[in-house]
Amino acid sequence: MAPGEVMALVGDNGAGKSTLIKCIAGIHAADSGEILFEGREVTIHGPKDAARLGIEVVYQDLALCDNLDVVQNMYLGREEHDLLQRLREPVMEQRTRETLAGLSVTTIRSVRQQVAGLSGGQRQSVAVARAVMWNSRLVLLDEPTAALGVAQTRQVLELVKRLAEKGLGVVLISHNLHDVFEVADRITVLRLGRDIGVYERAQTTQQEIVHAITAGVPTKVAVVAENGAPV
Repeated sequence: MAPGEVMALVGDNGAGKSTLIKCIAGIHAADSGEILFEGREVTIHGPKDAARLGIEVVYQDLALCDNLDVVQNMYLGREEHDLLQRLREPVMEQRTRETLAGLSVTTIRSVRQQVAGLSGGQRQSVAVARAVMWNSRLVLLDEPTAALGVAQTRQVLELVKRLAEKGLGVVLISHNLHDVFEVADRITVLRLGRDIGVYERAQTTQQEIVHAITAGVPTKVAVVAENGAPV
């Protein structure tokens, strides 16, 4: 995928979407195959390797701490300190505000309010902003609109569009094809852990994608010749 592109990853439950994302993020080790990033093969042994490449993941549970405020969540595990190991609170606050403003997140009243008091859409915005604050090149979003209302879903979809406008690559996992067709440039379909195909959003329909999800045939199938050798 190219910078500034939104690639949707769709498939039924158990298709392998989240497992694939976790392999890219370094949570799981891939059994085989290769990962190409910016035209070169890379090896990802863990989340730190992925982060060094500029790969950030926003998981479905968001991994936010409700008892901490927005700034503390944005810098969780990456706090900035001065020479005496004191937290550089003003610097962290300013960068948090700048990041949220750059993504046009205007509904959060204060960066010092606890995350527990935020709406679902606001929490999702904090999680996405945290992902893009660290020189990200690729952001992976796992079901970002799940369990959100109409207004909050609209807020998150607009945020996805702004990520692409900023030149980031975005991989969007979603069961909601309406959301997928609104923001995605291309759609990859997985079925039973296999790649069914990549579809151009402008040249396909929801009906075709549903058919691929439920009855699609993998694009690469192992073929065995008469002598028993794989082809």
